Amino acid sequence: MNKTAADRVSLIALVALLLVAFAFGGGGSRYGLANLAVQLTALTVLAIRGDSARRFWRESPLLLRLLIAATLLVPLAQVIPLPEQVWKALPGHDLVARAYEAAGVGGWMTWSVNPLRTMLALTALVTPLAVVMAGWSLPRRELMLAGWLVVALGIVTTLMGVVQLNPAGDNVLLYAARDPGSFLVGTFANRNSTAILLGFCLALACLLPAPRPHPAALWVRVAVASLLVVAIVLTKSRTGLALAVIPLGLAGLKAWAWMLERRRATADKRRGLNPILMALGAVALGATALGGLVIAAPGRVGETLERFEAKNDPRRYIWEDAAYAVDRYWPAGSGMGTFDEVFQIDESLENLTLRTAGRAHNDYIELAIEAGLAGMTMAALWFVACLVMAWQARRSQIAWAGWAGGAFLLAIALQSITDYPLRNQAILAFAGFALLLLARAACERERDAR
Repeated sequence: MNKTAADRVSLIALVALLLVAFAFGGGGSRYGLANLAVQLTALTVLAIRGDSARRFWRESPLLLRLLIAATLLVPLAQVIPLPEQVWKALPGHDLVARAYEAAGVGGWMTWSVNPLRTMLALTALVTPLAVVMAGWSLPRRELMLAGWLVVALGIVTTLMGVVQLNPAGDNVLLYAARDPGSFLVGTFANRNSTAILLGFCLALACLLPAPRPHPAALWVRVAVASLLVVAIVLTKSRTGLALAVIPLGLAGLKAWAWMLERRRATADKRRGLNPILMALGAVALGATALGGLVIAAPGRVGETLERFEAKNDPRRYIWEDAAYAVDRYWPAGSGMGTFDEVFQIDESLENLTLRTAGRAHNDYIELAIEAGLAGMTMAALWFVACLVMAWQARRSQIAWAGWAGGAFLLAIALQSITDYPLRNQAILAFAGFALLLLARAACERERDAR
């Protein structure tokens, strides 16, 4: 197979995985068969692109490889059977020991209080890993084309939302919703996930290099960005709307850098004014789009803004009880994926409702319960690694594309304070793609040298 054909196969494999994750991976842990379809696709892509995976382990930054290995090691260590005297000594396992004694069971047991749940958490990581490895060997042009595909998926999500916001919109909902027709969800069960993915699409639409130069490229870019901003508003996600500031801020920085570059390239004052006028026109077009939304649907915009005033948010009661669970299992953790079971032990009676919490609605608290000190250390190391790669990307020809990926990873980290964005296969897949963009930009100069 020649190089061009191999590159085409790599692009098709990566695109297929992202499409399957987008279509089937937005439901979370309750939709096992859909998640299985995504993971089987990921394994197939890894099998097809084994050469790309080997190149990744040879060429990617050492810190990134070590972090990936350590991230896989944490849940793997939690499902290894331990001697009885060892697992009984782990914090929080006294209740497990009493339950086993009552059932007449003993002997070697795992660190995790539910090893099956932990194995599910481990297998979920195959999706982002496959995205990163399969896309590593892609040439720069094909990688950017994959980024524009993600933008296209954002437009598809917006068009689905147009139908979902109609009175009969529940006919196109992929997952059950409490208030069908009141907000845009696209292919997700959680509108916060929809909003954060649209934010990633917004970053890519603003920062990716155009496939080819064209006089209308800027106006198409602004029109797509304006459409995506409107879609984010219609999700009624507070975090999604707040985090849209990150890609919009990066877009402003890129426009400013572009204007400075154009000014240096010419001494002609009239030509020097063109970038400014075009940037002002872009802002005017975006403001017109948002103004049109306010005029056409003031109620929906108002409902989104009113959600920021919510005072009786039940999440704070979950966080209070979850703090006791953290103390019970610290520093070892109860096992990845076990939050819903162990939390009910420490849930106070005054906070009980007809529904279970399901999640901590703060991924850092949930990670502290499930993985303890090791999990919190890994989260801190990932944050440092992304900062290092973002700094290294500054000299790359695809620096802005890398920073678009970094913006999405930052948005995930911030949304994790009040939600759980990485708990579905779709966001895991797109987080893998964002990490791929950032890592490629960080070491692009070394790749070119080789």
